[in-house]
Order: sequence, then structure tokens, then C-alpha cells
Amino acid sequence: MSKAPAIPSRRLELSETLDLRAAAPLAAHLLALRGEDVILDASAVQRLGGQCLQILLSAKATWELDGAALHVVDPSPDFVEGLRLLGIQPEQLLEGEHTR
Repeated sequence: MSKAPAIPSRRLELSETLDLRAAAPLAAHLLALRGEDVILDASAVQRLGGQCLQILLSAKATWELDGAALHVVDPSPDFVEGLRLLGIQPEQLLEGEHTR
């Protein structure tokens, strides 16, 4: 029995600084990708602000409701620390081995 070919995920590299100025562009990028499987690369993030965190959490919930996959991968230590400082357990947004 052959498997159906995997649908490739779109990959979006998150900015180094996810602050108030980055919130609107991040939301626009994610809205443009709605309905597609998306991988968010958090390896370059040095600062995570509350507004961008809200957008990421909302996107995660929206993708789940839509039946699409949204994965945050390769989180930088600063990204993980930013989650914790904002009161979010990393596993709420990250998966498995990505929760350093």
C-alpha cells in the first residue's frame, strides 16, 4: 500500500525581535498562510514580546481548529525564556524535544 505524498509545509523564519513593531507583519504573514501546514523557525529570536506571543498562541489555536499543522521549531534559548517570562509553559507552544 503506497502512501499519499506528503504535503510540504510552508516555513517562516521568525524575526530576531518579536516586539510591538513586529506584531502586525507577523499577523499578516500568518493570515496569508492560513489553511496551510506551517513551520515557524524560532532559532533567531532574541526577544519575545507579549503582542507577538498572543499572535502565536492564537495562530496555534486557529490552525488546530482548521485541521492544519502549525509547528514552532528550533526555539532559541531566548525564545524559550521569553515564553517563561510571559507566563507560558514552553510545551503550550512547542512540541516534544523542542521544549529545552
